[in-house]
Amino acid sequence: MDLLERFSLYACLQCGKCTGGCPVSLRSPLNIRRIMREALLFGTQELLLRPELWDCTTCKACTLRCPRNLEPSELLIALRGQLVESGRVPKPVMDALEATYVHGNPWGRARQKRADWAEGLGLKRLPEGGPAQGLYFVGCAPSYDPRLQPIAVNLSRMMRAAGLDFGILGTKESCCGNEIRRMGEEGLFEELRDQNGENFRSCQVSWIVTTSPHCFNTFKNEYELEGIEVLHYTQLIERLIREGRLLPRRPLRLKVVYHDPCFLGKQNGVFDPPRAILGAIPGLQLLEFPRSREMILCCEGGGGRMWVEGSGTGTRNSEIRVQEALQLGAEVIATACPFCLLTLEDALKTTGLEGRLRIMDITEILSQSLSLEVQDGRDRVP
Repeated sequence: MDLLERFSLYACLQCGKCTGGCPVSLRSPLNIRRIMREALLFGTQELLLRPELWDCTTCKACTLRCPRNLEPSELLIALRGQLVESGRVPKPVMDALEATYVHGNPWGRARQKRADWAEGLGLKRLPEGGPAQGLYFVGCAPSYDPRLQPIAVNLSRMMRAAGLDFGILGTKESCCGNEIRRMGEEGLFEELRDQNGENFRSCQVSWIVTTSPHCFNTFKNEYELEGIEVLHYTQLIERLIREGRLLPRRPLRLKVVYHDPCFLGKQNGVFDPPRAILGAIPGLQLLEFPRSREMILCCEGGGGRMWVEGSGTGTRNSEIRVQEALQLGAEVIATACPFCLLTLEDALKTTGLEGRLRIMDITEILSQSLSLEVQDGRDRVP
């Protein structure tokens, strides 16, 4: 089946809602309406010469707003797939794909160091150290990036303080493949899906919780994990707070605005749990961006954009975002996605706003209110 039939391009109305909702179209040559039209009229070969194919963040705004229920974002992924097959991809993308194949992560970090962040925590290593009811899938970035490793530590301590029976895969954990597929490498994604799925089933767990919305998205929607509940950590932590198993007590006098990650909110409808967690913290004032929930302004970190610069010019969305937060009077932008956190922190540097605003993961804020203590080698909530 060719791309015209696969993506029902003959049904496209050319209404332009896809391009109108695209978060990068204002500063990039990327025009998904035009791409769909030209693919229909002239085929895809000429389109493959356009560098703006790598500008797409795969946030899915175009797909979600299409009145004919077409999938423009999937067409772009398929076009990238043709580029991967022919070897015509930006070098950083090729390096990330090769590193994932060899080392199990797109940064090429050593597999044996994947669980160094957990040293001294005494977490179960599954499946050998099991059994366990749940699996914490840490993800590549929180496993290796020093800025993100405290998120994994905080989340592990919270789950343990709430009495959850869980473990990690440790050095057996590999990339979820969400970004790998969106960079066009379908074959490698399928290998990762099969390998990870086999590991999950061997652990015999009933639930998996992820740090990243990107891992959550692909496990929930692309892995077919029958009998295993897939949760993003905000869903789990909100449930634990609601059940009284985690109790935020220490007041935090902070003005916080929450940034919805595309892969958590826009694509999976998880809007309320992150806000409920922040709203449960005494003293915290929760603000809202003008563009939030379904209308969120993408930070531009997804779809492989962590490894490729893109052809766009002008002000980045992440830079617009931090300026919006300052205008609201926020002291902190909270998010629940490692890519969003890194992208927004980079925007503070490029805009010269360091020191005037902080970017924090929800776990970093919540841990201050929980005041977790270690007693008898275990985390407790005093």
